[in-house]
Amino acid sequence: MAETSGIRIVVINGSMRPGNYTNMASALVVDELRKQDHITVSVINPAEWKLPFPGTNPDSPATKALQAEVTGATGVILATPEYHGSFSSVMKLVIENLGFPSVLAGKPVGLLGVAAGSIGAIKSLEQLRGVCSHIGAIVLPLPISVANVQKVFDREGHCLDPAVEKLVRSAGTNLLAYIHNNVCPRVTLERLLRTGAA
Repeated sequence: MAETSGIRIVVINGSMRPGNYTNMASALVVDELRKQDHITVSVINPAEWKLPFPGTNPDSPATKALQAEVTGATGVILATPEYHGSFSSVMKLVIENLGFPSVLAGKPVGLLGVAAGSIGAIKSLEQLRGVCSHIGAIVLPLPISVANVQKVFDREGHCLDPAVEKLVRSAGTNLLAYIHNNVCPRVTLERLLRTGAA
């Protein structure tokens, strides 16, 4: 479909630990997204960005580059581990570097969380949803939570549970479904109203 040709998804990982499970889970989402035609996917790993602490250097090249990446996105997926009952400080650092007003405002955002415990990343996802909603993001329902993550993935990043893998991949397809059903029709309608042509 012509209206989907410009879809660009940015996936942001909220862990900097080498070999972390957050990146393993988000890699499945990225793989699923890249199966789709006309979709461009960018992955942001904060360990590679050298983002400044809040209030220290709002004009840093890393901050500006991060904001440009998200500004150009049709939709965003935020992936975080659960640390001490909350989302990671790395994810908070990313959000702070997205500015105020935030460039996440008005963007559809899907959430993905991983945790070592048996109840999953429920607490971190609830808190991340609250923060994202506060800054104006359109947070999609049904965030994806992976429990017992150290048992679900092997050290090479392979998912050992087909049901969990399907669930994790749905973080990408859910976001695309929202975009196809809501964002693309709106963009097409706006183009028709402005130009009078499809």
